[in-house]
Amino acid sequence: MSLHIRTYREQDRDAVIALWERCALTRPWNDPSADIDLCVRSREATLMVGYREDDLIASVMVGHDGHRGWIYYLAVEPERQGHGHGREMMAEAELWLASRNVGKVQLMVRIGNADAEAFYGALGYEAQDVTVFGKWLNDPNAP
Repeated sequence: MSLHIRTYREQDRDAVIALWERCALTRPWNDPSADIDLCVRSREATLMVGYREDDLIASVMVGHDGHRGWIYYLAVEPERQGHGHGREMMAEAELWLASRNVGKVQLMVRIGNADAEAFYGALGYEAQDVTVFGKWLNDPNAP
């Protein structure tokens, strides 16, 4: 079953954030509303949403740094997973990148998320021979 996929609109905000929360994609140190704001202000990123009838049931955030594309916040309503909606959203994200001549796409999967690893593996994604390093530039526990 196909989705109606379109670019995010401001009236989608509450539904998108609620979807991300139901899919356990949010973390206390990342404000999802601020992530949306950053994305929509950027010329190198977009947020797409997928609808079935009047229900927002999927999302994907995609951007690039000029060399590589990155995927964030791929989400499908938990009760609607396994019906190809995630594949549709990924295909749209890949098309968005390809239309900007971005030759490679990457994403991060949290350690132990075997379902996500299997999903992305089935789409042809492979674990890369890199280690991701990170450093907090502000205290994520600060009020």
